[in-house]
Amino acid sequence: MYFPKYRLRRLRRNETLRRLVRETRLSVDDLIYPLFAVPGFSVRTPVPSMPGVFQLSVDELVQEALEAKALGIPAILLFGIPEAKDEVGSGAYAPDGIVQRAVREVKNRVSGLLVITDVCLCEYTSHGHCGVLRGDEVENDATLELLARTALSHARAGADVVAPSDMMDGRVAAIRDTLDENDFSQVPIMSYAAKYASGFYGPFRDAAQSTPQFGDRRSHQMDPANSDEALREIRLDVEEGADIVMVKPALAYLDVITRARLEFDLPLAAYSVSGEYAMIKAAAERGWLDERRIMMEVLTAIKRAGADMIITYHAKDVARVLTS
Repeated sequence: MYFPKYRLRRLRRNETLRRLVRETRLSVDDLIYPLFAVPGFSVRTPVPSMPGVFQLSVDELVQEALEAKALGIPAILLFGIPEAKDEVGSGAYAPDGIVQRAVREVKNRVSGLLVITDVCLCEYTSHGHCGVLRGDEVENDATLELLARTALSHARAGADVVAPSDMMDGRVAAIRDTLDENDFSQVPIMSYAAKYASGFYGPFRDAAQSTPQFGDRRSHQMDPANSDEALREIRLDVEEGADIVMVKPALAYLDVITRARLEFDLPLAAYSVSGEYAMIKAAAERGWLDERRIMMEVLTAIKRAGADMIITYHAKDVARVLTS
């Protein structure tokens, strides 16, 4: 029987060879760890649909940030659940809002950890939508001012990076202009540039208490069927001043991550979202999957697709694997 002289299996014979020729390397330096801040003290409330994820009072969040830093994780992404909500999401841009307090405390207590803040109104509005409503419609342009105020309040609190996730048209430009006009030109914008209207967000909405009271977010988040449109969205955000662009979700949109990587030379983030995390956890709890192996395989695939950084709820577990 004829065999080629070059046999691909030669370089797979043992782990040392496999390590030597490995094309994609996942690193702790790639990880961003999302955290949920809530009012109170000594609060550590489990999120039922996301095992291992908690709503944290600021004091508990600081301890979580310290642990992340000790594991070598370079950055956290902060979300907030306010004490009260209203129709215009005023808790999002209040100087003493929950995220603003969390930012100040983390920056005071955890040196060297990058603090990124999610900029949106959905956790703060009584209706659960991402902006100001006119009837049942999200009013795009009226929302921009509030998003810019939110980003500015985060920067004033000490945020290193602001990350608008609302998918309003023109929000990157509005935020960039507001930051620059207020002497925060050094604060980068990580834009949720291609954010899809996905069913994978369900567990997150439990954690952030941001489920819309009516309707859905398909009028502003992207149709899962479209990828050319994702490149147009990213291009517009780049033109408006985004410093880092993001694709969200990650696992079902690896093709979009790759297209973005080939098209743009900006740093590229991918958000491995709550539903991706919950699926792995649920299957592992039932003994259907090897959690550690699948977790590493999925995140390596996201990196292989072209992501420079990955937002993941697995961050601490991945860091332990990578540093063990």
